[in-house]
Amino acid sequence: MCGIAGFVSEEGSPADSGLLRRMCDRILHRGPDAYGSFVDGHAALGHRRLSIIDLSTGGQPQANEDGTVQVIFNGEIYNYAGLREDLIAKGHRFTTHSDTEVLVHLYEEVGERLPEYLNGMFAFAIWDSRKRELFLARDRFGKKPLYYTESIRGFRLAFASELKALTAIGEFEPDVDPRAVADFLAFGYVPDPATIYRGVHKLPPAHSLLLTAKGAKLRRYWDLKFAPDGSRRYEDTAEEIRQLAIDAVKCRLMSDVPLGAFLSGGVDSSAVVALMSEQTRVKSFSIGFTDKSVDELDYARLVVDRYKTEHREQIVTPSIEEMLSTLVEHYDEPFGDSSAIPTLYLCRMTRQHVTVSLSGDGADELFGGYDRYQLGVLENRLRGLFPDWFRHTALAALGKAWPRTDFLPRPLRFKSMLTCVSQEIADGYFTSVTAFRDESLDAVLSPALRRELSGYTAREGFRKQFEGLEHLPALDQMQAVDIKTYLPGDILVKMDRASMAYSLEARAPWLDYRLGELAATLPQSFKVRGANGKLVFKSALSRYLPGRTTTRRKQGFIVPMAQWMRTSLRPVFESAVFRPAMESILDLGETRRLWEQHQGGMLDNSTRLWYVLMLACWHAHHGPGAGRAQLAESMAR
Repeated sequence: MCGIAGFVSEEGSPADSGLLRRMCDRILHRGPDAYGSFVDGHAALGHRRLSIIDLSTGGQPQANEDGTVQVIFNGEIYNYAGLREDLIAKGHRFTTHSDTEVLVHLYEEVGERLPEYLNGMFAFAIWDSRKRELFLARDRFGKKPLYYTESIRGFRLAFASELKALTAIGEFEPDVDPRAVADFLAFGYVPDPATIYRGVHKLPPAHSLLLTAKGAKLRRYWDLKFAPDGSRRYEDTAEEIRQLAIDAVKCRLMSDVPLGAFLSGGVDSSAVVALMSEQTRVKSFSIGFTDKSVDELDYARLVVDRYKTEHREQIVTPSIEEMLSTLVEHYDEPFGDSSAIPTLYLCRMTRQHVTVSLSGDGADELFGGYDRYQLGVLENRLRGLFPDWFRHTALAALGKAWPRTDFLPRPLRFKSMLTCVSQEIADGYFTSVTAFRDESLDAVLSPALRRELSGYTAREGFRKQFEGLEHLPALDQMQAVDIKTYLPGDILVKMDRASMAYSLEARAPWLDYRLGELAATLPQSFKVRGANGKLVFKSALSRYLPGRTTTRRKQGFIVPMAQWMRTSLRPVFESAVFRPAMESILDLGETRRLWEQHQGGMLDNSTRLWYVLMLACWHAHHGPGAGRAQLAESMAR
């Protein structure tokens, strides 16, 4: 696991090796073990290495036999051994045993089709000096990040694993994108391929980019096509999942350094630990909370007792100031998923004992594990009970008039359900997954920013994600959209930044693309039935898990945010948000109204307020004219 950065400057402008080093130094945490670079005229590739495989000879960049093709790589290729054998049989000569070297030789064979052959998590850059071309690629689900821009004066293209590396370029003059601000306040993250800055992009998952003399060209090399197969037998499918799951975990155990697993006590991480235990003695790591309503340690201990793992756990009583600074520093963009806080604590503890850890990420998106999927299926059935005119008028009006009942479980919040049923599935799901939307989003944005939006709404962009999915069952539509938005924009960003903040590699076996392709063929009834989700996935792995693990409701990595906003976060919020610099982004009058509502216990506005706080902290640290001193000052007031 590593960090990469590089650029192609304008013709006649030689690459600056000093600049390349400064870019890579900004992402030192991603690869503290070594630095490597390659400069060829106006092209430059830089690499920060975290040594995992082939510790002695796996340094980067790596080249083909005559040095005309150079690669820098962040990630792991799990099928590299087989690819290596095939390439040797074709006459290629290898000088290392690393997975990285496979990339240059396979590129010589298949060119742009290279990522189609790979099973792994990856972001890499290849410079072909013969063609004077740069080739970038990112893995199918977007586990590894890659940012690029063509908007910096003097550079045809610059790229890096993290945004902070691009800020090392003196000519980089970031301009905040108002659409990204609106999207962030709606979703809690900035959806791919946008970033918080105009003119800077994330290379989308399952895409490559080829920079030639004619310019940059994007290419999608893979897509997860949902096509439910009604002829599938449940028992046969469960066995197929089980065998693929065993192999997905097994191939992610390759490592020349200590390896462990995150263990929350839920089905997904428990199944990873169980299958790992079939191969090796497992080191497991868990985080707990003093608030027992969100603590899962008792469930994690069931797995520990069954598999006799070498277990470590930590009770989190967060020092908000400490971890908030770390979060803002490492996430580069506003990031609203509050479970990033315990994830950072978990990664910090884990890195004290291992260099690689497996996680349970991805199973919910692929196999239908989220509660909102079950509610979405129910709401879609209810839509079918009413004529469209009745839903769009009577139910919409009733939903608007119904009072908010945030203190109740979501299935009993009739305001939300009435609103969702009155809408079509794209709008209903948008209502389910957003914090600020429509009128509430307009109200919290400053007048100046609303003018810049020129009528753009976060709902508009979200609707487009559902285009072409109308033929699918409701569950498949929601999953397909989440896999292209929520998964790469939230879940995978959260784990990548939290783990790499402590130079820890995190691997996600349930995001093996073979499992993804299988999951896309499952009938809706194999995934969700009533209030139960991930049915066939649980059936496939139930033999490995304690009974209570598979029967309890999904909990998630929850933090007591409503309480924190009234206690430890109160002074931080007031100093970071209510300052003159935020008036260009937020309507501080509306923000204060939401804040006082929450402080008075009238409503639970904690999610909205957390998003606002993350935006304000990002602005203090990363925004125009900002810096660490400004963030520290605002938090200390």
